[in-house]
Amino acid sequence: MSTPSRSFGSVSVAMVTPFNPDGSIDIDGACKVARKLVDDGCDALVLSGTTGESPTTHQPEKNELVRQVKAAVEGRAMIVAGAGSNDTAHAVRIAKGAQDSGADGLLVVAPYYNRPSQEGVYQHIVAVADSTDLPVMVYDIPGRTGVAISDATLDRLAEHPQIKAVKDATGNVAQGFDRINRTGLEYYSGDDSLNFAWLAHGASGVVSVAGHLIASGLRALVTEVDAGDLPAARAEFAKQATIIDAIMGGGQGAVMAKEALKMVGVIDSATVRLPLVGASEAELAKLRVALRAEGLVE
Repeated sequence: MSTPSRSFGSVSVAMVTPFNPDGSIDIDGACKVARKLVDDGCDALVLSGTTGESPTTHQPEKNELVRQVKAAVEGRAMIVAGAGSNDTAHAVRIAKGAQDSGADGLLVVAPYYNRPSQEGVYQHIVAVADSTDLPVMVYDIPGRTGVAISDATLDRLAEHPQIKAVKDATGNVAQGFDRINRTGLEYYSGDDSLNFAWLAHGASGVVSVAGHLIASGLRALVTEVDAGDLPAARAEFAKQATIIDAIMGGGQGAVMAKEALKMVGVIDSATVRLPLVGASEAELAKLRVALRAEGLVE
């Protein structure tokens, strides 16, 4: 059984950006999280994506995060930097800063909120891709951006030599399967609840949030799918359901991932920046029950 090409690895996590209680970035904490994830099986890390609270971190912080995390993982994982904005010129500046800081690739989301035409979506993504020499993963998440990337736009983007992959959070695996076959782009699951479905349909890997806690399980899942052992992969995926639901099925993903990392002792503070706020007592109680059920806390 042949495995798909993997310009962005096969197991990556959209990493949280730890903050100190005063709201400043906790670089030591970020490096600790990154080393743990790589030790657990990640071969790529996405920094300053939505889960990394990219809307409320600033470019000097993003650049420092890339530099420090890249040094911390010592070449053991690809460092992918989010270059997302609904202002194309701003996204280009973020991309250039990421490359200058040592990033190995870019994650470029469709421009959000201002709802451009498909031509605008295309020109935005190409402008960012053209601004550096880095490989690009396009992020299609219409539930957040308010604009879906059409088949015609994706076909045009696939012709760009630096656009290699798509992180898909559309929830539409059947559409993705068709797009994989038609465009030749690498596909990555952007929805933890569909990780097995995407991999079984030929996706190259996952970009996970629940992977903050289950990276080793995701590595096993990819290995089993690669080997063609779908019964084992299904069983592995079933074991991950409790954590996936705890992180992604209740509160906001970045908030819950930070709370979970704090509960298991990886980071010292679950501080987030407004407009995000910490988890409610009910959410924390449910999360602790799930982590206890999986033997991650006492």
